[in-house]
Amino acid sequence: MNRLADASSPYLLQHKDNPVDWWPWCAEAFAEARRRDVPIMISVGYAACHWCHVMAHESFADEQVAALLNEGFVAIKVDREERPDVDAVYMTATQAMTGQGGWPMTVFAAPDGTPFFCGTYFPKPNFLRLLQSVTTAWRDQRSAVLQQGAAVVEAIGGAQAVGGPAAPFTADLLAAAADRLGAEYDETNGGFGGAPKFPPHLNLLFLLRQYQRTGDQRSLELVRHTAEAMARGGLYDQLAGGFARYCVDGQWLVPHFEKMLYDNALLLRVYTHLWRLTGDPMARRVARDTARFLADELHRPGEGFASALDADAAGVEGLTYVWTPAQLVAALGEADGRWAADLFAVTEQGSFSPHAAAPTRAAAAEQSASVLRLARDVDDAAPEVQSRWQEIAHRLLMVRDTRPQPARDDKVVAAWNGLAITAMAEFQQVVASFAEDAPGPDANLVEGVTIVADGAMRDAAEHLAKVHIVAGRLRRTSRDGRVGEAAGVLEDYGCVAEAFCAMHQLTGEGRWLTLAGQLLDVALERFAAPQGSFYDTADDAERLVSRPADPTDNATPSGRSAIVAALVTYAALTGETRYREAAEAALATVAPVIAAHARFTGYAATAGAALLAGPYEIAVVTPDPAGEPLVRAAHRYAPPGAVVVAGRPDQPGVPLLAGRQLVDGQATAYVCRGFVCDRPVTGVDDLVAQLTGR
Repeated sequence: MNRLADASSPYLLQHKDNPVDWWPWCAEAFAEARRRDVPIMISVGYAACHWCHVMAHESFADEQVAALLNEGFVAIKVDREERPDVDAVYMTATQAMTGQGGWPMTVFAAPDGTPFFCGTYFPKPNFLRLLQSVTTAWRDQRSAVLQQGAAVVEAIGGAQAVGGPAAPFTADLLAAAADRLGAEYDETNGGFGGAPKFPPHLNLLFLLRQYQRTGDQRSLELVRHTAEAMARGGLYDQLAGGFARYCVDGQWLVPHFEKMLYDNALLLRVYTHLWRLTGDPMARRVARDTARFLADELHRPGEGFASALDADAAGVEGLTYVWTPAQLVAALGEADGRWAADLFAVTEQGSFSPHAAAPTRAAAAEQSASVLRLARDVDDAAPEVQSRWQEIAHRLLMVRDTRPQPARDDKVVAAWNGLAITAMAEFQQVVASFAEDAPGPDANLVEGVTIVADGAMRDAAEHLAKVHIVAGRLRRTSRDGRVGEAAGVLEDYGCVAEAFCAMHQLTGEGRWLTLAGQLLDVALERFAAPQGSFYDTADDAERLVSRPADPTDNATPSGRSAIVAALVTYAALTGETRYREAAEAALATVAPVIAAHARFTGYAATAGAALLAGPYEIAVVTPDPAGEPLVRAAHRYAPPGAVVVAGRPDQPGVPLLAGRQLVDGQATAYVCRGFVCDRPVTGVDDLVAQLTGR
């Protein structure tokens, strides 16, 4: 009997009609394996995963495979986004056994959950042979199988150990990390590494803070080059905005077409701050359109942001997004079609060359279709060129909207919504900081995007506060307004607390700061590990074969990095030093990892840069925060990780405004750093001088 029909996870629901007798992750499934004395097959994936769909179609929908699974195993289906703790434990085991990982992840385990054989995607013939081999080994070589499982558990327990060496967190450490990133940088294409190439958003955030804190031009150049390469390549949706998860090549040409909430939230922050620091029109455009993508495509009215858009449409990866020259002519007419083909690099040969990696070589490749990318810079082009480009993009998007569309994974993940809320809040602040500049030709569009983004952000924050916090504890996911059972992990507490701090700064409402403090108190009490470190799961969470505590950042901030960032911000907003001390202790446990693996500690370094910069505490006392030039200047020139609040003197619930008064009846800015405050100022130039040193 397939038991997934009542699941809240869209990924599990994709498998509810399989002939496999699926169980969700639950104690009853393990009890059933013990009763039947059979091993467990754990399949881990997520709704937008292309190769998860392939394996589902080839194997899990197949009667022959299902018969072998049902007879010899208890089959458990896990959504990695709903249960990141389960995914982390078994991904560590998979990497230990095979040297690599990915999804779908396929794990064979004893009835107590101990893994003894792990892998990823298996074609049907291979999977059939594997099922038969595991069945035979379990029957005839049980002791050897269990011995191997015990060795794997010992190995992953060591890999997830806490309480290791700590080191001082210093400016020299961050300088060395920036130098290491520079040495590993792809000077030709931008980013780091070869194929597949992922957007290095966390490293870019660190490099932006390193540039602003130290004036290091090399750090800024790495960000500018990578940001332009990604925005002009196939990774970025040239018609609707938003970024795909990664590119299968090393040149940012051909994406793996799924779009994830976390990537777009983090990249929105990158482009927003690149625009803030440089005034780059490309960064402004991409930030604007990424905010619009999040608000239009992933926001669920009255709730939060959905997790992802699928890679596939009508069973074909990328079908929605690719074009042939003939399709452009049909959509635009001969002259505009040829002009668009030249601008967007659409050729008769297409993007899917024989050397393209397998995941994107679908039916679109056989049609010689192309992924749209900008063949040349257009942000600085003549106004008539920009106008034609935008008009053609709009017409193409209207045609594209008539095609089959990718499915949306509409579950709300707490941590990822936290990332999106923080990004949206920062975007709005930066938009407002440029308000007095000469308006651009798309000023009305920017204003419209900002209004929509603000509504989506507030929806998401209210949803997290009212639905995801249950009896003072965070839940990981919700769907259709109903919260799931999975407990929040450390990254949820960190990302949501940081988002609530962002809401406090944006709105001046004390309740958001109160909620952030409550979440951080739970994290300090329930997730604490030796020597100031943190576990990824609470002390009263479900016990797995090991307790994860990964300090490294990957596609999203690690739980440790996320909680440090929130602790730093909360301490600055409240003046409560114990939260800063907790952040400093946790950073000391990550410092050795930053020294050895700079590419995988970007958010920890980002949070550490804020600590080294102060962070600055900027309070603007004014009866009209929305129209106050001092507030705009504070957001425009804020040093790395600075907090900014604005409101009336002694505004309730805002500690940074306590005891702060207007000077001579004028709006007044108070700037403090490291428990030392500058004199209050009433002029924009004086404030800018305090923030920039010039």
